[in-house]
Amino acid sequence: MPSRIRYLMHRAMMAAMVAAAARGAATADTGRPAGRNLANWDLPNTLSPEGRAMAAAMAAAPSPDPTPPLEAQRRFVADLQAGMGAELAKRHQVRVENSSIAGVAVRILLPKGVKTLGDGPVLLNLHGGGFQADSGSLTETIPIAAMTGIPVVAVLYRLAPEHPYPAALDDALAVYQNLERTHGASGIAVYGTSAGAALSGQLLSRLGMMKRPMPAALGYFSGSADLSTSGDSESWMPLPGGAKTMRESVASYVGTTSVDDPILSPLKGDVSRFPPTLLVTSTRDILLSPTSIFARKLLERGVDARLVIFDGLPHAFWAYMAIPETDEANILMSRFLRARLSPARRPDEG
Repeated sequence: MPSRIRYLMHRAMMAAMVAAAARGAATADTGRPAGRNLANWDLPNTLSPEGRAMAAAMAAAPSPDPTPPLEAQRRFVADLQAGMGAELAKRHQVRVENSSIAGVAVRILLPKGVKTLGDGPVLLNLHGGGFQADSGSLTETIPIAAMTGIPVVAVLYRLAPEHPYPAALDDALAVYQNLERTHGASGIAVYGTSAGAALSGQLLSRLGMMKRPMPAALGYFSGSADLSTSGDSESWMPLPGGAKTMRESVASYVGTTSVDDPILSPLKGDVSRFPPTLLVTSTRDILLSPTSIFARKLLERGVDARLVIFDGLPHAFWAYMAIPETDEANILMSRFLRARLSPARRPDEG
């Protein structure tokens, strides 16, 4: 793999909320045992050859020292999205349109044979990127649009630290409400990766507080529904930017809001009205613990929740790794989301 591509991938992951899970930096300064990190764990033979090769290359890539400023990280992530997005759009024959809905910038992904957003089923994507960058509005959406045959609206929500909570949530809600008026809640499925998964849970919690109809489904792909605490998977994976806790790593997004707020941390609130939910993570994902904890909470509250854990791969691998496991993840996600969307527009009351 060319060093430039490896470096771009590494920087994109660092910009993501927990992307440092793929870095090989020692963690002794955080109080965790030195040597317990992704760089020197043997990769399992359950991975595809392509997955093993890419995971090994990414783990071996050195971390820039000092860490580049946020604007530089954003440029690297934008480069990655543009490059991989162009390849994916060509491969899957998906058209990408830059637009706005309810005054919020969006990307509309139209699969082959679909000319407009229309008023049929639609997918609402909230991209990853640690609340500070856009590391997935193309790579998380183009394959899903193609495999479902359903348009995807990717919300380019405002980013921290310039715009702390609830700016991103306000943007997501504005777009959702606009789509709800034309498509009906039963015609919308919401999904997101990493920070986008966390934001998707916050969006549904806000809808619950507003007593609005829930969307048809939720795709919760490696996120945290409780920003007040840390899980066990954090103890063996390094955090981004040298942060010592997950709470510290998202501080610029949280701002002055209490991390115990039931919308910011849905695990603190009532999730019993959440729609059928697919949760996806992996064994070397720093968010393995919070994703699985949220799955358990949903099941305890009677929600149809399904947890899929991939083996041996880093955080949110499906958003940036061109390997067979990414295709498998996208197929699973697409089948779940498509199966729960109504085939035609059915506006909801209430």
